Amino acid sequence: MDMIFSGASSIRGEVEVPPDKSISHRAAILGALAEGKTTARPFLRSGDCLSTLSCLKDLGINWQLEGDVLSIEGRGPEGFEAPANALDAGNSATTLRFLAGVLAGRPFESVITGDESLRKRPMGRIIEPLRQMGAEIAGNEGTTKPPLTIKGGPLHGITYKMEVDSAQVKSAIMLAGLQAEGETTIRGGRSSRDHTERMLLLMGADLTFEDDVIKIRKSALSAGEISIPGDLSSASFLLAAAVLVPGSRLLLKNVGLNPARAGFLSVLNSMGALIVESNYQETDNEPRGDLEVAGAWLSGIELEGWRVPAMIDEVPLLAVIGCAARGTTTVCGAGELRVKESDRIAAICGELQKMGARIEELPDGFSVAGPVKLHAARVDSRGDHRIAMALAVAALCAQGETTISGWECVDISFPGFDQVLRNIAN
Repeated sequence: MDMIFSGASSIRGEVEVPPDKSISHRAAILGALAEGKTTARPFLRSGDCLSTLSCLKDLGINWQLEGDVLSIEGRGPEGFEAPANALDAGNSATTLRFLAGVLAGRPFESVITGDESLRKRPMGRIIEPLRQMGAEIAGNEGTTKPPLTIKGGPLHGITYKMEVDSAQVKSAIMLAGLQAEGETTIRGGRSSRDHTERMLLLMGADLTFEDDVIKIRKSALSAGEISIPGDLSSASFLLAAAVLVPGSRLLLKNVGLNPARAGFLSVLNSMGALIVESNYQETDNEPRGDLEVAGAWLSGIELEGWRVPAMIDEVPLLAVIGCAARGTTTVCGAGELRVKESDRIAAICGELQKMGARIEELPDGFSVAGPVKLHAARVDSRGDHRIAMALAVAALCAQGETTISGWECVDISFPGFDQVLRNIAN
């Protein structure tokens, strides 16, 4: 499906962004592992999160989704049943990796697969630690790619050093550790998003931290109420649009402000944007508040090291922002983007070049020179929701009408994003 956007003269309005996708996934899976009824609201009705719910249903978990309220009946890990068919995670690597951690400790065989894009993504980073803990896991035809066949059973704790900062890998190990005998120790990974740790603590898990070390022991989770804030990654695209288009002023309500996710806000401030936080509060271990932003003159920035994991989803969007900033914007250390829904480095560089960007692809990032006035073009989402939304922001800054192909992938994380943009773009 094609979507057409025209250049905007300003971005103005007040928006409440969709519920956080990462927290919605966790609420569903941890609610299924808990004892009793868990209610999560507002739950994100996106393609990825619905894939998680579908897999849980196939595993014998009862849930109801009425409007944006999810009620899930947890019976502990023992409540999971052997699925009759292969589990379909759709496009969601989060679903696949998290459930692999859960299923590693269950006494039955299961197969979990996904769409064509997900079946191309290597899963060795979860396979190795889960095998060390005692699970039998095999990828497709001798590879580490899905479908994954998991023969679960009794697990034992291990000490595992993370190779890269990945919240999904870290979470898979913790979900297995929750069922394992002894102590599971994870070294590294604390700079990646920590929603799993926060929710595990909220639900009573035996979890401790020491500097860059996480320790988890076998424990039961308690059901309860979970309040989900707005998704900061989704909000970032609207923030960027307001920063880039002169004369803009935008208010975003009830946005999650988890420090492990707030790297993009810090980077925007470093580039010269003025973002004002208000109504700050912390509910169910997750901080949240309102964000107000206006158009600004920006300067280029160098992004590397620990700052990259804190805004990994927003790195392609930074390429768009770099086109408008004075000087050069460089990103290094983002090689993880090459194995997302698309090769996001190649995708954003290739598509922005069609719009006149002076951007160079690097092995683990990119370098973009600005400011440059983008022009309309026909561009391709490459089936990746983050690329599609980043290109929509670029289109608002460009002269003429830009056509984005493959727009339907946006429903994975932000259903209705095009209408939200049209409501605030003048």
